[in-house]
Amino acid sequence: MFKERIHNFNAGPAAIPLPVLKKAQDEFLNYDGTGMSVMEMSHRSKPFEAILARAIDGVKTTLGVPDDYAILFIQGGASMQFSMVPMNLNIPGKKIDIINTGAWTAKSIKEAKKVGDVNIAATTESENFMRLPKQEELNLTPDAAYVHMCANNTIFGTEYSTLPDTKGVPLVSDMSSNIASREIDVSKHALIFAGAQKNLGPSGVTLVIIRKDMAERADKNLPTMLQYRTYIENNSLYNTPPTFGIYMLALTMEHIKELGGLKAIEVRNIAKAKTLYDAIDNSNGFYRSPVNKADRSRMNVNYRIFKGDSPSEDLEKQFIKEAEAAGFAGLKGHRSVGGLRASIYNAVEQNSITELVKFMQDFARKNG
Repeated sequence: MFKERIHNFNAGPAAIPLPVLKKAQDEFLNYDGTGMSVMEMSHRSKPFEAILARAIDGVKTTLGVPDDYAILFIQGGASMQFSMVPMNLNIPGKKIDIINTGAWTAKSIKEAKKVGDVNIAATTESENFMRLPKQEELNLTPDAAYVHMCANNTIFGTEYSTLPDTKGVPLVSDMSSNIASREIDVSKHALIFAGAQKNLGPSGVTLVIIRKDMAERADKNLPTMLQYRTYIENNSLYNTPPTFGIYMLALTMEHIKELGGLKAIEVRNIAKAKTLYDAIDNSNGFYRSPVNKADRSRMNVNYRIFKGDSPSEDLEKQFIKEAEAAGFAGLKGHRSVGGLRASIYNAVEQNSITELVKFMQDFARKNG
């Protein structure tokens, strides 16, 4: 049993900034003199409406969201967006282009096929998704309804550093695992969605940023709760929203502002990723990342332990066991990839990376 907080490298739900947790703890029983917790108050009350406004303003100012976009808070996770996006944005007779870069885009392909005609614009599945497709490999449909991409792949450890050029076709980006980790140009997207449980707060709320005109594509006979226009018209209050998750997201946005905004956050994330990748690359082959260097994720660092020329599952199991005993959580790679993975989202501090590198170096000395 740990008496102190451990080094949390879980892929999601993941670490939340300690100042945010402490602020929520201080306000948990009596929020702003209301005599009750945020978890207890009506979503129609003035105190919660003020929290919702803080969350919306935090997203707008932090991410630089233009005025012609709506900021929505929806339930169902990013997985529900795999269905909502094509249901709302598909145009009959047009293709839906999807760039397949791993498990999450594979799921989006499955759901989009239930709605319309899907064109897989590119895939690196034959290479186990260890790199991203290059621009010249994209087979885009000139008049597609939209192009769907996943900005960062938690399972495979790849991340786009620059957006694909869609030649004017509306771009939809699943940013669940790298939202608010770097500066972005929202205006280059028709829609962004992100589950909160990586960089925005706890699980339960999904952020959707949509250009308002895109919401009008949807057939009005779609189920009411599956139309983006419903959330726009009702300011995400058509039904009871995930109130505590929205509150935590508001606190997280305010924390990012206190740290200097996305520019400062990105500098921190670059430094953290460099520390860890340098440790892998300078381990004389004991640790190796299978991901193409140009496509390496700043958020999810995948690596293997090698014995000779082959990965050693036995050493990786030993590494995970010893790491957990030493206070490092979440280092087991996804079951479809194996190996090791450190998810180093915004809330993971440089100190945790430094301590992990020390542990890795000590493990290599003992077992290399």
